[in-house]
Amino acid sequence: MSKTNQSVDGSSVFRVDKFVVPAAAREEILAKVRATHDLLRRQDGFVQDFLLEQFSGPGEFNLVTIVEWESQAAVDRVVPIVTAEHARAGFNRQETLARLGVRADIANYQRIPGL
Repeated sequence: MSKTNQSVDGSSVFRVDKFVVPAAAREEILAKVRATHDLLRRQDGFVQDFLLEQFSGPGEFNLVTIVEWESQAAVDRVVPIVTAEHARAGFNRQETLARLGVRADIANYQRIPGL
């Protein structure tokens, strides 16, 4: 996807969204992910993002997105922006995932020092 500025103090926060996406839901989910990531890339504190699709192995999550933010403060600033844009667009994430039979595991992560 994209790479812009780099975190300078090692306090990056990584938003990792993992999805189990049925084949019939793939295109709609990818469209929603792309639209959201287009918005994210324009926000202060954005560092880089990745959209990954499983092509082999036994893992259950076949679509993974990773977004690196400069800090938790950047994440906190972006959450209401994304919420407002989704509301404006009439997009309800929970309803969409349920309707399409998509399961999600969503969390924020930090690097473990020394690795």
